[in-house]
Amino acid sequence: MMKQPSQLEFGSIVGERYRIVRTLGSGGMSRVFMAEDLKLPGKQWAVKESVAGPQVMKLVRTEAEMLISLSHPRLPRIVDFFEHPRSGAVYLVMDYIEGITLEAYMKGYEGYIPQEQIVPFALQVLDVLDYLHTRQPPVIYRDLKPTNIMLTPEMEFILIDFGIARSYKAELDQDTVKLGTVGFAAPEQYGAGQTDARSDLYSLGALLLYLCTGGKYSEWTAGVEGYIRGELPRQLIPVIRKLLRQHPEERFQSAGEVIGELRHSADFQPAQQGISVNDASMDYAGTRVVAVLGVSAGSGATHTAIAVSHYLARRSRSVALVELHSTAKAFARLQEIVEGTSVGQSSSSRRFEVDGVHYWRQTSRADVISLLGGSYRFIVLDLGSGQDNERLEEFLRADYPLVVGSGAEWRVQDIAGLARSLQRHPQHKWNYCLPLATSEAVRRLRKELDHDKVFALPFHSDPFERDDEVDQVLDELFRGVIPDTRKKRFGFLKRQR
Repeated sequence: MMKQPSQLEFGSIVGERYRIVRTLGSGGMSRVFMAEDLKLPGKQWAVKESVAGPQVMKLVRTEAEMLISLSHPRLPRIVDFFEHPRSGAVYLVMDYIEGITLEAYMKGYEGYIPQEQIVPFALQVLDVLDYLHTRQPPVIYRDLKPTNIMLTPEMEFILIDFGIARSYKAELDQDTVKLGTVGFAAPEQYGAGQTDARSDLYSLGALLLYLCTGGKYSEWTAGVEGYIRGELPRQLIPVIRKLLRQHPEERFQSAGEVIGELRHSADFQPAQQGISVNDASMDYAGTRVVAVLGVSAGSGATHTAIAVSHYLARRSRSVALVELHSTAKAFARLQEIVEGTSVGQSSSSRRFEVDGVHYWRQTSRADVISLLGGSYRFIVLDLGSGQDNERLEEFLRADYPLVVGSGAEWRVQDIAGLARSLQRHPQHKWNYCLPLATSEAVRRLRKELDHDKVFALPFHSDPFERDDEVDQVLDELFRGVIPDTRKKRFGFLKRQR
């Protein structure tokens, strides 16, 4: 409970705008209320009130400044911040998240969370941790626990309460203030050293162990394996154990490293009906992500993404093509053709199917994380030509980043320019495609980039239809990744004529 008395009660108006409706929760340093907006009828906000001494006031101001600088779908959006000097109270106004805490959810389901939701949940947590840890300077959350995770009715999660988060300072040997929740906080939070990204990963391990043991354990002790639910993937155990190592250098070193471990392990993929053991034991494992980024508008990113998706569908199965930019119109028009609706009459569903490929139009990054926990063999991201932070991050973390640039002689250098502008990022995984480029242009670009994964794409008017010359190029691009099995020819555009 909050140690200081609250200045608010039902009907109180704070900031001359927000009327208190009810209490949502309280802790040692603050209390959170639901409030209605007097200037925006029907709009509700969460108002966090902190009443304490100067040290806590400093923490709340720091929290406000931090939240203002952050932008992520799994973090609350701060909309107002003000102080009340006479009472010593500080108020933070943020998005009201409909749902319940993970702790309440676990209690309501008697410690049971469906097994198919464990890995998608972990990937959602890792996505926001990766975002925080890659800020400059890195933001360390330091209090990842069930009461600080809000689950929405759609089973999406929002990370709440940044009361003890901090920016990492490389010159410090240890934290000045020791904070965290016993059972979920890393050992270094009790004075053994400074907290960093690996401290949050320890807390993630504690959280996963808590979920996998029905809320019984959050620390690794002798015999805890016997309490891990039998139907869960056994491969989770070594991942959790590595996350919970006492010494930070023995853990996973980044959220991205854990994401890679979860993505590439076949044991984490739910069984699919109708697939034999031999089918499920192909040369590759897990969900692979192909990210297609155009160097400039009109370079052919969407056309190439469609061609790649249907190529993968012919040789594999369970392919999703995701339009990862909210203002794009290409998939909306394609859905109208597929479903036979009139122009401008958008469907309520953002998913539709063409010849075995699941198309997801105008999709958010949060949706991509959810798809990663599903049964898709490949997820192809159509990033368009935009290079905003969100799309660029998805491109850089993809298993197969694919850059598409114009094959025209006078535009080939655009790709080299993009590579130079992003030279601080590792580029060994990158692949380059130049529609209609000459063999000489490809040779020169390979030499300039010192990279052999540069390909010319031949003319291909119908990306839904198989083309032998295009397939030969993509066979080389995905060599060793997929088995060489052939499926029937697709004729989507022919069926529309």
